[in-house]
Amino acid sequence: MFPSCIPPEASNLTESASINLAKQIQQVFISTPLSQENIATTYVNQGSGGTPILLIHGFDSSLLEFRRLLPILAAQQSTYVVDLLGFGFTQRNLSIPLNPENIKTHLYYFWKTMIKQPVILAGASMGGAAAIDFTLTYPDAVEKLVLVDSAGLAKQPAIGKFMIPPLDTFATEFLRNPKIRQSISRAAYFNKSFASLDAQACAALHLKCLDWHKSLIAFTKSGGYGSFAQRIAEIQQPTLIIWGKQDKILGTKDAARFAQAMPNSKLVWIDNCGHVPHLEQPEATAREILNLNQQKPDLV
Repeated sequence: MFPSCIPPEASNLTESASINLAKQIQQVFISTPLSQENIATTYVNQGSGGTPILLIHGFDSSLLEFRRLLPILAAQQSTYVVDLLGFGFTQRNLSIPLNPENIKTHLYYFWKTMIKQPVILAGASMGGAAAIDFTLTYPDAVEKLVLVDSAGLAKQPAIGKFMIPPLDTFATEFLRNPKIRQSISRAAYFNKSFASLDAQACAALHLKCLDWHKSLIAFTKSGGYGSFAQRIAEIQQPTLIIWGKQDKILGTKDAARFAQAMPNSKLVWIDNCGHVPHLEQPEATAREILNLNQQKPDLV
């Protein structure tokens, strides 16, 4: 029923959007300079035509985060979702240091192998920071950029230096706790009814993957994504900034900061929406992304 590259607990999914996306997950072995071994990378591609859209998930998440948005976008053009190195259901190779630089390199070779043409790159939360980083390094791979309640303006957290045994294990076990994850889920939504049992199952499925906790510790110790405030003005691609008006995770101040700093950007607020517009208001989010695809660069 479900592909072998995801944990069998996928049988706990109950909503059709989650089940349908999980069934379509594929695995491709990506050759990179990071290792002599290819990296088993999980992704889904739906739709055809137009400029390909590539969606990047947030921290400690997976491509299932786009279960509601992907079908809407794919109805009009080719859309990819991918699990980043060390996250989701992509292989966790502990011999590869898990840091933003290597995440970016892996993503580039996924793009080079599977897509091979400029994309509309859309990142949510931490995925937004990853998208900014990718765009700055590989500008020819990105035609347009979409930031959804994006990280990327805050300084690197200091928690990494405290991630030593046994504190690192305690931290990951804290994040594994279903009550903690449910509390985070509820905080992410304006409409708390979205924090359903199925949402919990989606958010926890990748925790069953081998070495989930070790990868999370390694990424945190690396310092994760810091601030791109000094560099985002370098991004010349048309950029759409989508932000939930009621975001209680990152707040709302950074939305205007991104818009002011990026020379070719447009800010769109999504009302009655928290930190995850792609889950809470997928139709409105998709409409803005598809409108971006139809606009000429000087209209953004």
